Amino acid sequence: MIKAVIFDLDGTLVDSIADLCNSSNFALKKYGFPQHELYKYNYFVGNGMTNLIERVIPKEALNKETFQKVYDAFIEHYSSNYLVNTAPFDGIKESLNTLKENGIKLAVLSNKKDEFTKRIAKELFGDVFSYVSGKKDEVPLKPNPDSTLNILKSFGVSPAECAFLGDSGV
Repeated sequence: MIKAVIFDLDGTLVDSIADLCNSSNFALKKYGFPQHELYKYNYFVGNGMTNLIERVIPKEALNKETFQKVYDAFIEHYSSNYLVNTAPFDGIKESLNTLKENGIKLAVLSNKKDEFTKRIAKELFGDVFSYVSGKKDEVPLKPNPDSTLNILKSFGVSPAECAFLGDSGV
């Protein structure tokens, strides 16, 4: 029997692609790089913000210094623009409330930076989640199972009693 559900955030609970696109394009434009159309971000996202920025910078221009400048500009812009267009997918809030009312423990585990994961989850969903975690420097990114197993341990449930819902193989 399922006693807990762990959700990915972006692309699963929320549609965040436009805000990720806008902040990435802001950073690219700031440093004279070509910007990308919204639909291309469906192929750039996944595996966290570091990988997003590595993917949007032209390959021939990608180096440590360029990456850091573009990444910092992205974070600066995204910090105040992460909820301009980001919103829950239709029916998500109702589904989460139904699960919680039925005694299912709920968590979010994302490769997005921890601060943004927590802010978005709290601002869009309130206190529906018992555990919310994003990328932390000391913890490997998904699909490494360490974070998932830590959540299950805190919930007191086994992997067989948990469902993990996401929008990709990650």
